Amino acid sequence: MAYLTEPEPPRGVVLPVLPGISRITASNPGPMTYHGTNTYLLEEPDGIVVIDPGPEDGGHVDAIVAATRGNIARILVTHAHRDHFGAVRELQSRTGAPVASFHESADAEHAPDIALFDGSRIGSLVAVHTPGHASDHLCFARPDGLLFSGDHVMGWCTTVVGPPPRGNMVAFFSSLQRLIEREDRLYLPGHGPALPDPRPYVREILDRRMAREVEVEAAVRNGMSNPTEIAASLYPKKTHPVLRRAAERNVLSHLSKLLAEGRVREDGAGGYVAA
Repeated sequence: MAYLTEPEPPRGVVLPVLPGISRITASNPGPMTYHGTNTYLLEEPDGIVVIDPGPEDGGHVDAIVAATRGNIARILVTHAHRDHFGAVRELQSRTGAPVASFHESADAEHAPDIALFDGSRIGSLVAVHTPGHASDHLCFARPDGLLFSGDHVMGWCTTVVGPPPRGNMVAFFSSLQRLIEREDRLYLPGHGPALPDPRPYVREILDRRMAREVEVEAAVRNGMSNPTEIAASLYPKKTHPVLRRAAERNVLSHLSKLLAEGRVREDGAGGYVAA
């Protein structure tokens, strides 16, 4: 599938995205984060809303505070992965802004001041619970068709979905289908560029995941039992250690889904066999 790219953005610089929306990209580039985490600044009547303040990085927090002049109405977190919520504590201590995120955090060190549920309204946004990449993942939707999609859907790559309890492929499939049934026109993801006309792209992600699941099940039926062996067979180009581990996590998540559906079973030695 065709992914989107963009030039590496400058650090600590406010870049306009749309009227009333800008972003600052954190200095945490890598194989799993592209150029870094996107921190979005959304102008609301009661102040600036910060969506995903990024990793624990004092320089990034300095840039957020300078851009907003400390006038932050609230901090929204799409999910409790450290590249998205790591800066929460420092940003909150410097501005006093309350933090809003899903009511059941995926990380014991993160707890919201404002507990959100699926469908919760907060300012101009509505929380859309999209578990899969993380159990507490939220997208934030505006009535005009704009969706802050976090790590659930990104244009530069497909997201990693680990096995339960942190990830869940069954939930990920369901969350993708939910977005396909929505009519959002533009996604602003947690990493990488904006994604226009997103629904065909999300459909392609789901189709590819379904095809990968067929491949994982076929590998088991052909005698492969070890998840690492299966990942090496299905992802031969993933040679970077970080990407290779991510591929293994994807395979484990597919196997967990197949196990839950009774299509494979554990062999008692850390592997899987056909059910």
